[in-house]
Order: sequence, then structure tokens, then C-alpha cells
Amino acid sequence: MQLNEGWLVGARRVPSPHHDCRPDEETPSLLVVHNISLPPGEFGGPWIDALFTGTLDPHAHPFFAEIAHLRVSAHCLIRRDGEIVQYVPFDKRAWHAGVSCYQGRERCNDFSIGIELEGTDTLAYTDAQYRQLAAVTDLLIALYPAIAENIAGHSDIAPRAENRSRTGL
Repeated sequence: MQLNEGWLVGARRVPSPHHDCRPDEETPSLLVVHNISLPPGEFGGPWIDALFTGTLDPHAHPFFAEIAHLRVSAHCLIRRDGEIVQYVPFDKRAWHAGVSCYQGRERCNDFSIGIELEGTDTLAYTDAQYRQLAAVTDLLIALYPAIAENIAGHSDIAPRAENRSRTGL
């Protein structure tokens, strides 16, 4: 696995407008692993890409009316079949953590990388997802060594995330 200007070579690239620059002198030191399915509990559709690019149709599913206004993104999504979709280069700040705190540091988006696994809290991830997550994590640790000691789930950094996981975000 290789990077080119912050993008994974071979990943499907779907650039998100929902990102910005990290604060000066800030480099990633935390990996946050999330899960997502849209609509909740359904896999494989175009809806995650649409959410992260700001093009989610609020009329396409009743749940989407609640979330279509959100300006959110992650650096990557790992689909059930192991496909990696990248939305934001790793050196930029994706908007995945929301109101968050890790080991006393607030604003986790400033210093973290967010990876979404297509799934739910109640369904096991696939072997393909675990293999890809391990490969991406190894690459990120080589680039940003502090990540090796700082890997967390979204619910570990954002107390209100428990409610989000029940709604599919």
C-alpha cells in the first residue's frame, strides 16, 4: 500500500468538500475507527459517498431527512468487500469526530485520522475489512508513528456517539 500526496494509491477517490487544513504544526497522532451504514443496517449503496460529499437526497429514504444537512466526512471508508474509498487526504482535517476529547485533548479532528468501517454495532466486520484496516493502519503508523499508541473508537472520544451508532452514523 502506498500514498501519493495524502491519497491511497489504488483506493477509489471521492473527494469531499467537507474538510479543511489542520492547525499549523499539527500532524495526525490518533486513529479513530467508526462504523457507518446508510440507511441504517443496509450496505453497498451510494449513500455514504453522498453524505460525505454533501449530495445526500433527503427524500431518498425517511432517515436521510434527519442527516442530509450534516457537513461530515471521514478520511476513508472500508466497505464490506474490502474496497477502500478515500474522501480526504490524510494530511487534511476530515470532519468525523464532532465534539470530542481524547486523553484530555479536545477537537480530535485537529490531530486524528478517521476511518469508517461499513457496518453496525451489532454485526461482525468482514475478514476483508480487517485486512484492509490493518494495511492502512500499518501505512499510517509508518507515516505518523504516534498513531501506534493512539487508536480509538468513536464512542471512546465522543460520549454522545452512542446515540449516533444507533442511528447508523
